[in-house]
Amino acid sequence: MGRKVARLAAIVLGAAAGGGFPQWNCRCAVCRLAWAGDKRVKPRTQASLAVSADGERWILLNAAPDLRAQIHANQSLHPRGEGRGSPIAGVVLTGAEIDQTAGLLSLRERAPFALYGTAATLAAVADNPMFSALAADVVARRAVVPGERFDLGGDMTAALFIVPGKVPLYLEGDDPDTATETSANVGVEICVGTARLAYVPGAAAVTPAVQDRLARADVVMFDGTLFSDDEMIATGTGLKTGRRMGHMPLDGPDGSLAALSGLRARRIFVHINNTNPILIDGSPERERVVAAGWEVAEDGLEVVL
Repeated sequence: MGRKVARLAAIVLGAAAGGGFPQWNCRCAVCRLAWAGDKRVKPRTQASLAVSADGERWILLNAAPDLRAQIHANQSLHPRGEGRGSPIAGVVLTGAEIDQTAGLLSLRERAPFALYGTAATLAAVADNPMFSALAADVVARRAVVPGERFDLGGDMTAALFIVPGKVPLYLEGDDPDTATETSANVGVEICVGTARLAYVPGAAAVTPAVQDRLARADVVMFDGTLFSDDEMIATGTGLKTGRRMGHMPLDGPDGSLAALSGLRARRIFVHINNTNPILIDGSPERERVVAAGWEVAEDGLEVVL
């Protein structure tokens, strides 16, 4: 029997930004539809992606606080064998925000896996004593230099690339630079053979280097946090603009719809905030996104290359 041909498979475990959708404490216009069970919106858990080259061994891109529920909802991630065993072989972090790392605590029952991230991200995780529950003799920490390709096993490789953004909220200080280019915020490029997928859940801007990286991808999953920069302020749900939070808006002359209009890849928005009207099927904002060639991710969306 011949060797199984490797193919890049991806499952959107969660498509929402921090807090999920609907957010537990929110009654904004979009969340109200979800609480009421309106069929034009679908609940979503916090952003994470699972990727595999063989459908058996899976790597997570970020570990959301909702990870246990996401595992339960996706049979591919269910435990294997008669005793204990998981198909989750690794977790790649794009940063050390709470909604990127809190799910690691759901993986503390001594199942071996590798944890990948930049040195800055792994240092932030190591500085929190709660994460010592991931025993060092079981969970290997592997620091990755942005731009250098690394092996994820099973015919799958990856590279981290720097994306303008910010340090985690709990490390910001009083006057943070929210559009810096540091290893605190990265995107991930996943490759199996010639197939490429780029995952960028947080971006304050699109630089020429980021543009070049995305132009090589067959599928781009990109930061869809807010439709407009002042969305949180306009909806009365916050005091910060999107860019102040490290997320460029979709709309506007320097928004992501304009900045990435030349991409030929399949384009999917992920990390969508609960206030974003693109979550409403049939809304003018959703129609604009679809007309521009973009999809709006839902939990459970599968992509195979």
